[in-house]
Amino acid sequence: MKAIVFLILSAVILLTACRKDTFISSADARITITTDTLKYDTVFTAVGSITQSFKIINENDQKLRLSSVKLMGGQASAFKINVDGIATTEADNIELEANDSVYVFVQVNVDPNATNLPFVIRDSIQVSYNGNNRMVQLEAWGQNAHFLRNKEILADETWINDLPYVVLGYLHVNNNKKLTISKGCRIYVHADAPVIVDGTLEVDGLKDTADRVYFNGDRLDDPYKNYPASWPGIYFGTTSRDNIFNYAVIKNSYQSIAIQDPSTNANPKLTLNECIIDNSYDAGIIASNSSITAINCLVSNCGKNIELIKGGNYNFTHCTVVSYSNSYIQHRQPVLLVSNYDATGAQALAALFRNCIFWGDNGIVDSEAVAYKNPSMAFNATFDQVLWKVPSIPPEFTIIAPAPVNNQSPGFAKIDISRQLYDFHLSDTSVALNKGKNFGVTIDLDGNPRPVGQPDLGCFEKQ
Repeated sequence: MKAIVFLILSAVILLTACRKDTFISSADARITITTDTLKYDTVFTAVGSITQSFKIINENDQKLRLSSVKLMGGQASAFKINVDGIATTEADNIELEANDSVYVFVQVNVDPNATNLPFVIRDSIQVSYNGNNRMVQLEAWGQNAHFLRNKEILADETWINDLPYVVLGYLHVNNNKKLTISKGCRIYVHADAPVIVDGTLEVDGLKDTADRVYFNGDRLDDPYKNYPASWPGIYFGTTSRDNIFNYAVIKNSYQSIAIQDPSTNANPKLTLNECIIDNSYDAGIIASNSSITAINCLVSNCGKNIELIKGGNYNFTHCTVVSYSNSYIQHRQPVLLVSNYDATGAQALAALFRNCIFWGDNGIVDSEAVAYKNPSMAFNATFDQVLWKVPSIPPEFTIIAPAPVNNQSPGFAKIDISRQLYDFHLSDTSVALNKGKNFGVTIDLDGNPRPVGQPDLGCFEKQ
């Protein structure tokens, strides 16, 4: 009897020992990776390197073989990895004992003065085992800049043009707080980082190219630098007020400017002076029952250039609103839509457009200015000296004499869609020359003077 018990115990011990000595091969094998992202948030001021690490833990009571731990960017990556003491770009067939672990060390080397670097350097590490792939994301600062992650403006603040500003997560200007952005600042915004303004945003650019303030996505490498929807856009909330943009350039967003609800005081909620809004995937300006004054502005090549819905108060003077179908955005929506209602209700609309151009080409749009009117609420959309593409003037619009310039190409200086070249200055033969009225606007989008007599239509004055 004792011999039988001994044999059974020996067999159990032998089987257990064999089981622990074999590799678990099930796809359900459990591992723990101690992080899913390594972020190197240190701002470098000189060439430097930082090392961080994570562990891969075998949570099983059997041995586990990692088929590979691979740096996806390979030798070209700014990151370097060390797996279990071995510097490599890919380590294969790593054996982990039951409930054991292995360290992966990750180093990044950055020269912040290397202008060919992106602002944010990214790569990933793939951990493969039993047919599974797990990823660890890597993110480091590249060029020297102000890096702002989930930035809250909790007191009045001014940004100066010393370094670019890179926004990650979001930028939020809180209610009753003001962010002032000085001339020459460059703001680069990540793909998932909205700019939310519940207080006041003031942009103080000047006319020289170097002194304008630029908002753009943070991917500056080809082909991404020209992609629309590279970042969400700027959103003005219910409590926002007294926002002023001077010589701002807003490019490649999803919705460049989205603004809702009236101003909380007598001033326009947003004033745009000599601003450019370009290549927005969904909308250049979308406003819901709000108030905007815009002078000498160019809104170009957006999915929907300007949509003013559910009423509000708007004044656009010497603006060029234009779209051409191109490889990024097909021109399928009118460049101007005005409405005094939406699905949530109706509000009074008062919109005035003076000395403006509304044009689109190479698309499927018949009329570039469209009205949607709810008869239960006031609707006043007035056009005083405009050039536009419309087969017939919508009866909802009020026209101040003389009649608009209908369905005649503005004659822009240079349009080359294949090369993505758009110069919306007026040519020598443009029909928009000397067709405007003098509304007291003394300069154009370039900061050049307008005549005392009849100015040109649109944002540019022929010099």
